[in-house]
Amino acid sequence: MRRHENRRRFRGHDRRPARRTTGSAPAPPARLPSVAGTRVVLVGCFSAKERNFGALMDSAATELAARGARIVGRFVQRRGISDGGAAKMALPFSSRTLLRSGKVHEVAAACEEARADAVVVVTPLTELQERTLTVRLGRPALSLGAALAANRPSPPAPAT
Repeated sequence: MRRHENRRRFRGHDRRPARRTTGSAPAPPARLPSVAGTRVVLVGCFSAKERNFGALMDSAATELAARGARIVGRFVQRRGISDGGAAKMALPFSSRTLLRSGKVHEVAAACEEARADAVVVVTPLTELQERTLTVRLGRPALSLGAALAANRPSPPAPAT
């Protein structure tokens, strides 16, 4: 091994790609068809510029409650408060989870404690974020728009 390679190797920075593990990954929980009658943890990720994030969370909770969900926890992740700067305020903390890893751990612990059935995120989620959060939280994670769309009242059947 060359001298400079040895130095780089032991500096603590490993630039090799992650090793793929063999075996099957745990299957993500089934997609939630309806929030009616479920215990839901509500999560929001907002920019520091968003002054009325409390009202947005309250509105989302009201919409879900109107569709039969029971809100058992609420979490807010703010962007631009402590670090990140003004240029990054509109960006998510993570492209995979939308939230910081510490907040994901907090939400997961609260879901376990409250025995939540699902997590509804006020902010729109990409498919990757939805899949990743579902696996990391151990329960279906979906955006508010998807939860409300899945729970639209069906039109009445025509009378015959």
